[in-house]
Amino acid sequence: MAKKAGRGFILVCLQLLLCFSQLNCIRAKGEDGSDDEIKGMFVFGSSLVDNGNNNYLENSTAKADFLPYGIDFPKGPSGRFTNGKNVIDLLGEMLKLPCLIPPFSDPSTKGSKVVHGVNFASGASGILDDTGFLAGQVISLNQQIRNFETVTLPEVKKQLGVNRRENRKAMKKYMFIMGTGGNDYLFNYFVRKGEYNVSLETFTVNLTTSLSHQLKKLYRLGARKFVLMSVYPLGCSPMLNALRKDGCIEVMNHAAILFNDGLKSIIDAAKSDMPTSNLVLVNSYNIVTDIIQNPSSKGFKDANNPCCEVVPLTQLAGNGVSCKKGGRICMDRSAHVFFDGLHPTEKVNVEIAAKAFTSDLKTEVYPINVNQLVQL
Repeated sequence: MAKKAGRGFILVCLQLLLCFSQLNCIRAKGEDGSDDEIKGMFVFGSSLVDNGNNNYLENSTAKADFLPYGIDFPKGPSGRFTNGKNVIDLLGEMLKLPCLIPPFSDPSTKGSKVVHGVNFASGASGILDDTGFLAGQVISLNQQIRNFETVTLPEVKKQLGVNRRENRKAMKKYMFIMGTGGNDYLFNYFVRKGEYNVSLETFTVNLTTSLSHQLKKLYRLGARKFVLMSVYPLGCSPMLNALRKDGCIEVMNHAAILFNDGLKSIIDAAKSDMPTSNLVLVNSYNIVTDIIQNPSSKGFKDANNPCCEVVPLTQLAGNGVSCKKGGRICMDRSAHVFFDGLHPTEKVNVEIAAKAFTSDLKTEVYPINVNQLVQL
């Protein structure tokens, strides 16, 4: 009898614990019982911030739902293009969000699951609708924003119990993260240069103008706090190792610098274009470049080669980016800057997220950091 009672007590405790953890995931409260400053994040962009949307795209070749991706992630391979957590996961922890941000394409991302945000990002996608054609199927940035507008936003308002007038006030408690642009150069402009017949400078102006319109669309939908992730030093990625002799490919890095300057201009113009908004630029280009140029200062040993085995461009079905399914992997992931041919390791993501949240250097965050954005 005592044994049955004991088992019953343990079962009740486990049920209560499960219920509490689920409740905690549904509604985050401060210690004083008030709502947290930031309730959640809505994430848009490409593979650097994708949390698994491409898992659900049948005809996409840009996937990371297999080992060795996720080898250090608590849930294993999840569609994140790294060995562990990406920048979104880490920023979520710093913002004290109770849950990982779920991917939009997951059929279970509905109801209470959307209250703390949704991730719309899609690996290999870009600002332009035709970026990503090499991957077969992606979700373009325009479609990501439509998904937010037509599906998620109405569901969030329903869950929060807010009407149209109250929507803007509710949206002020959400961060809108934008991490895109690099693929528009790597897998669009530079592979179709002859088709465009425009200079790199003109292409970049058109690209940042398109992004500006997309940000304004989110602003009209209620977004007020934006975090723009800059493009990395594209010319230093391992996928280009076979094409470079010494150092990085400067034309690629020049493209990234032009685009990142355009992001800064968008932020400066937002004072008049989006008057009640606040935007932060996280200059991951400078953060990653500093690591590549001084790897040992941050505890890295290899800033040139991928940690996982990558099928090179010169081989059949090789794209120079993706890890080979079940392929070799380095033992010390924390010693590598890059996990595959393009994407950084979790340790680099930790560096970026930490500087995004706390740095006071205008060369790393502009004009303020994410923690200061929270307070506005």
